[in-house]
Amino acid sequence: MSAPQQFFVRLQNGIVGGFAPPTPNEVVTLTRSSDDPSNVLVQALSRPSGQPDLVDHGPKSLSVSEFSALSADDPKNVDSRIAELEEILKNLPTESPPGSEDIYGLNIGIMYGSDRLEWANGGPQGCGGGKSTVQATAQEKKQFERAVEIIKGLSGGN
Repeated sequence: MSAPQQFFVRLQNGIVGGFAPPTPNEVVTLTRSSDDPSNVLVQALSRPSGQPDLVDHGPKSLSVSEFSALSADDPKNVDSRIAELEEILKNLPTESPPGSEDIYGLNIGIMYGSDRLEWANGGPQGCGGGKSTVQATAQEKKQFERAVEIIKGLSGGN
């Protein structure tokens, strides 16, 4: 499977809240537009320890052709990693109802959209402390961890 020509990925570290909405510690977005399919725009924000606001690390761009020339196993091969990410996400459950519980236990939410798949966990306002009727298995939790690893790897995060 090849990567879609356009997609959007958003990873948010900090999705568990309660009475108050969650406070994100990190937000990473990867965007590939049909207007410019040769590049993936990366935007990363993080909250330094003890600081109230997220710091914008400035946009950067990944050249799809440059990185896709790498072997398919190379962690920086954009097309291979996005295709792998989409394959993982399409087989993972999400909490039900949306935003009820962090079923992966990492306090991380992923939102992904392409012409082939729309997937999101954590709900639009994070997880508010309810109980999900759907629970992730140990194997699904490992796959979710791999999805996080792919996104952070492409964004230059750890």
